[in-house]
Amino acid sequence: MLRTIFHVDMDAFFASIEQRDCPDYRGKPLIVGAPPDQRGVVCAASYEARKFKVRSAMPSRTAHRLCPQGIFVRPRMDVYRAESEQIMRIFEEFTPQVERVSVDEAYLDMSAIIDEKSAPDTALESALPLAREIKRRILAERGLSASIGVAANKFLAKLGSDFQKPNGLTLIRESEKVAFLKPLSVRSIHGVGPVTADALEAKGLHTIGDIQNTALALEPIVGSWADTLRQRAFGVDARPVDTSRERKSVSAENTFLVDTEDRPILRSALAEMATDVAHSLEAHKSGALTLQVKVRYSDFKTLTRQIKLEEPIHTPRDIYRLACHLLATHRLVTRPLRLLGVGASMLVPVENVQPKQLRLPL
Repeated sequence: MLRTIFHVDMDAFFASIEQRDCPDYRGKPLIVGAPPDQRGVVCAASYEARKFKVRSAMPSRTAHRLCPQGIFVRPRMDVYRAESEQIMRIFEEFTPQVERVSVDEAYLDMSAIIDEKSAPDTALESALPLAREIKRRILAERGLSASIGVAANKFLAKLGSDFQKPNGLTLIRESEKVAFLKPLSVRSIHGVGPVTADALEAKGLHTIGDIQNTALALEPIVGSWADTLRQRAFGVDARPVDTSRERKSVSAENTFLVDTEDRPILRSALAEMATDVAHSLEAHKSGALTLQVKVRYSDFKTLTRQIKLEEPIHTPRDIYRLACHLLATHRLVTRPLRLLGVGASMLVPVENVQPKQLRLPL
């Protein structure tokens, strides 16, 4: 069955909201995050700031060094979440088949309103007016721009939304998908992280086209994911749009621009991630009975440690405190970290969360 999938990705969402709400910021390099005179990281950067190579998760001091004229503002997560709800409502006016991926992106399955009898490329092309109308509505009603990828599956649609940012609209036709993918880096495949990418490149597989043409066995390189990787290389993805709001876990990660064991930087990053995880739990009206921390060192060795709780947690304070407890108990910060992450699982409805004293298991 041919699907018609949109992936809608808001452009520099946090920074764009700040520029919309404060006209003085428009056209200027805006950096959402901790001030440069404090330990902390960048949450988001406007496109003007990105020209100076400022990126999210970068230490604020580094961002200031790269972009001395940058304007730093504190994040307003409540505002961003409220804005996200307004945008998701616009999507749901076009189709009930909306999969919310994060506050600033979603998949839309438009198949039901496209002529199924049309040839594959014709069906996709007929969806373009709908994509343009979604972009127009977001701009007219919310004062923000979005980029949309249109394709027959989620993998290609997501690639498309990133292809011509900002304010892009990219259609990837079924008849052209293999050629479209061929020159792209293997790193553009969702699920191919730095370690996997390094392993593929060490075997001479630098582009998706290399994977399309290789006779090498991929199992020794990527294990059980080999079949999926080959399918992605040819633009095949059978995953449906998942409209369920139920989540089994939520997480947040921070990959540092420079490996660090600086405690203030790690604490600041951990606090922001704890807040992000708490906001995700709140959005899904859930608390968590298991908390996990993840660290990755300079040599890409990755460790995870978790703790099971007697009572569910859902506040930033409790998540942060337990994450610190796990890091300290297992002595995970004995050398510089490349990545730090926090995850919550074993989710239960928020109605079950009682204001009891948090108890750690013995």
